[in-house]
Amino acid sequence: MDRIFYVGVSAALFAAFAFSLNFIVPLIIGDYSTFDFALVRHGVSALVGLYILFSEKGVLRHLTPRNWLNAIWLAFIGYVGYFLTVTGAAVFAGPVIAPAFLGLVPIVLMVVGNKRQGSLPWRSLMMPLALVLAGLALVNGTALTAEGLNSVRSFWVGVPLALAAVGLWVWFALANQAALAARPEMPSGVWAALILVGGGILMLAFYPFGAALDLFRLPTLGFGWSAAGSLYVWGASFALLATVGGVWAWNIASRSLPVALAAQLIVSETAFGVIGGLVVHARWPTPIESAGIVVLIAGVVLSVRIFYEFRCTSGRTLLAQE
Repeated sequence: MDRIFYVGVSAALFAAFAFSLNFIVPLIIGDYSTFDFALVRHGVSALVGLYILFSEKGVLRHLTPRNWLNAIWLAFIGYVGYFLTVTGAAVFAGPVIAPAFLGLVPIVLMVVGNKRQGSLPWRSLMMPLALVLAGLALVNGTALTAEGLNSVRSFWVGVPLALAAVGLWVWFALANQAALAARPEMPSGVWAALILVGGGILMLAFYPFGAALDLFRLPTLGFGWSAAGSLYVWGASFALLATVGGVWAWNIASRSLPVALAAQLIVSETAFGVIGGLVVHARWPTPIESAGIVVLIAGVVLSVRIFYEFRCTSGRTLLAQE
């Protein structure tokens, strides 16, 4: 039990770090759009997914139409749909308010997950939940200040899109865990590969529509290496670390941990994102940001401790009954 628990915790933290890299994407892509970056990233991820599928022994028995349709549907929810709503939220609600609303994801996921699975008594979750809420409020404290509101284009369009993104990610996390539970014989790597390929197919299918709406800059700036080389390098790097690594780690965490604990751990994505942003901007955190990061980490550590003690107590009770 201990080994599975520690592996799950480590995988969830790595997934949080991988997903947090999304926060610095707008700072590194230059004149290209986030849609260009997503196309390269998910295209490379799909190639990695195909390599995994072709190199895995006995993989053909897992490549059923039902599994493909499920994987593509999850890719649509967790990749394309989530990406479009997040991007739209950032465009209309600004780069500060949108991430602040996305901080609700682990809270909603923890509440819904614990209600469905009954992993832990609610009274045990109150303290770590309060710490996480306080940490998110401190980290995102600038969202509703004058500086944050200056970037708002349309509050009434951006906020619903941000809430839709929250709903899609919660939906994806719960549906993905249910899909894994229904396929205990399927390796996590194969399932991750199916989702990666599905995401690549969907992004390629979206390209003609996005190009018609002038969402992509590649046709204008050029596809050649001299023009788009940095986009390809960054896109491939993030594909391997953030997309492939993040999906693989999240699948391991989903199989090893209750949803409520995985959700508490994924909140560390915000802390990683803030730290990454500070590194990119080459500045020290403000006192409020520092306090928020510390409180978030405290909430995560307390969650791990509570869940671990509860599992140990439950294990001893079962042994005593036997």
